[in-house]
Amino acid sequence: MTGLIKRVRRQLKGKPYPKPKNVANATTRRRNRWFMWLAPGIFIKRWLLISVLGVLLTSVGLAIWANLTPIFYLIEFTSGILEAIADILPSYISGPLAILLGLFLIFWGQSRTVGSITEVLNPDQDKELIDVLTTHRRLVKGPKIVAIGGGTGLSTLLRGIKAYSANITAIVTVADDGGSSGRLRREQGMLPPGDIRNCLAALADEEKLLTELFQYRFNTGEGLSGHSFGNLFLSAMNNITGDLEAAIAASSKVLAVRGRVLPATLSDVNLWAEMEDGRIIEGESHISEAGGKIIHLGCHPENPPALPAAVTALEEADLILIGPGSLYTSIIPNLLVPEIRDALLNSRVPRLYICNIMTQPGETDGYTVSDHIQALDQVSHAPLFNAVLAHSRSPSPESLQRYAAENSHPVYVDREEIARFNRRLVLANIMFEDTIHGHVRHDPHRLGKVIMRWYSRANR
Repeated sequence: MTGLIKRVRRQLKGKPYPKPKNVANATTRRRNRWFMWLAPGIFIKRWLLISVLGVLLTSVGLAIWANLTPIFYLIEFTSGILEAIADILPSYISGPLAILLGLFLIFWGQSRTVGSITEVLNPDQDKELIDVLTTHRRLVKGPKIVAIGGGTGLSTLLRGIKAYSANITAIVTVADDGGSSGRLRREQGMLPPGDIRNCLAALADEEKLLTELFQYRFNTGEGLSGHSFGNLFLSAMNNITGDLEAAIAASSKVLAVRGRVLPATLSDVNLWAEMEDGRIIEGESHISEAGGKIIHLGCHPENPPALPAAVTALEEADLILIGPGSLYTSIIPNLLVPEIRDALLNSRVPRLYICNIMTQPGETDGYTVSDHIQALDQVSHAPLFNAVLAHSRSPSPESLQRYAAENSHPVYVDREEIARFNRRLVLANIMFEDTIHGHVRHDPHRLGKVIMRWYSRANR
């Protein structure tokens, strides 16, 4: 209101009101964006020059086709115009003026062309086309990253690293047998789509809206109740294409996914766990509910074959990430596939394990960071990764109290034991704490930043 009164007073006095700073800044930003079209790596300057050469060559070709006659008259006419201009304006003025006019016409024509293309490719105008193009070029040149895991942990990781590369491959466990995924697995005979659904949503351009859509669960309907839309979508794609791998590829195109999502195996895998008290627990959904300490994890069928594309991705990777997620039901099931395990052991690129922030009741009660490392090493009988990323700060007392009621506590960073396993420890603040609900999660943006900083140092 005060600003409006000042504006009226100045107009009544006949004084122009100063141009708002935000308008000037917007003009400067728009001017800078125009210059960005000429930045290296955008591949615009070369096509602009080729367009100009094409116009000239076309003109010469038309003249030659007409037996060269128009060229003489064209040169004579042009010469007469130049002489007339030279009589009025000296050459050091008329020459640069003509050049500037020609460049303006070229620039104007190209800008209108780009504007027309932008209206088609970016109708909502939520981003400038040059920003989209620059981001695309940067991401395409990003490192080849392979992330292994499952559950919400893997999708959180993907949200963080997709800002640094478009060459991402997520290798996902297919051992889930509970909830909507378990029902589709039993009724449709397909591999569980739940973790794959989460990863596709995390890698999609319209992530927020797509996540809400894919996570939507039907509350009514005899056959629909309890199912998520994303699971039904993948189930339909699976029936149309004939197998889950093709269904994921088709879904990725429909959803404009940045990267690939691959199941670790196409076999119908069922987990089993041997507990410290001798019990054998069958089924992924029952393992964490059984209570007690897990001493061995296996699957039926034993040694399932890996998806060839997943093995190839590991062999060609520049960076391999394992976790975060449930140790025994999201991460280790991928390592029960021998070819996945062997590809990790044979890899010489940086391999980082992202440890959980809190222990998980029924799976990792009382576990330290070194206990997580030991559990992973027992599967392969050799180190699968050369560094471990752990959270450096403790959650708030309120969160600690809430988690303690569920028998969950922060994963202790035991430095000496980690060093004994010959692993490099990376400590950083990678936590997001929901103070309203008291939830502790990995922060995707902090996680991505820390990982890429570590990767750049590891490559030196």
